Amino acid sequence: MSGHSKWSTIKRKKGAKDAERGKLFTKLIKEVTVAARSGGDDTGNSRLRTAVQNARAANMPNATIERAIRRGTGEEPGVVYEEVLYEGYGPGGVAVIVEGLTDNKNRTVPAVRHVFSRHNGNLAEKGAVAWMFAQKGVIEVDKNLIGEEELMLLVLDAGAEDMQDGGEVHEIVVPLAGFEAVKQVLGEKSIASSQTSLAWLPQNLLVVESRDVEPIINLLEALEDLEDVQKVYSNFDMPEADLQRLLASA
Repeated sequence: MSGHSKWSTIKRKKGAKDAERGKLFTKLIKEVTVAARSGGDDTGNSRLRTAVQNARAANMPNATIERAIRRGTGEEPGVVYEEVLYEGYGPGGVAVIVEGLTDNKNRTVPAVRHVFSRHNGNLAEKGAVAWMFAQKGVIEVDKNLIGEEELMLLVLDAGAEDMQDGGEVHEIVVPLAGFEAVKQVLGEKSIASSQTSLAWLPQNLLVVESRDVEPIINLLEALEDLEDVQKVYSNFDMPEADLQRLLASA
């Protein structure tokens, strides 16, 4: 297993607060709605199937999920969301990718640019940092469900390429081509995932100085707090001592 996914660990600790549930539900509802545009039957729509599984893992009521699906298929009126991707730089020169779903890009772009500027970063042109990342599947499995070695043998045989320590969860990293196969193997073994997603993972990490750690975290959190932002990724890494200090204060 490779080392800590430090940003994921920090997000999970902070996101455990009950106050964050409303934000999480909003993001999950948007994803279900957009995924349903390709068809409301999750049997033939793998993106919708994943979105619904994530919503249920977050204890979202079935009625809310079904309503989001109907909005996506057009059976109920609702907002039409467009997928957007922004790239930029943060303190210490770290690269940042921002994924969003918006019904008004003219509102979203200035908001994202403002957050970058306010936190000593800058919004960059398309393609400026995406080449530093690779899109992979990431599956989170609660450590209480299965041991590291047993899970690693299972998923590597199914096509996974790595496992990371996500704190309370194992993070399974899967090439896009093998994403469904690994999810199927976990399902056959009745191993539930807490969250499953496609993610932009850095191909190389940039270790930042201690003085830049909190400014970077503040930037990433401010971006994630924006209404139209779904997920934020960065290539930063930090000394373990800085991680423990942040977790202790979360």
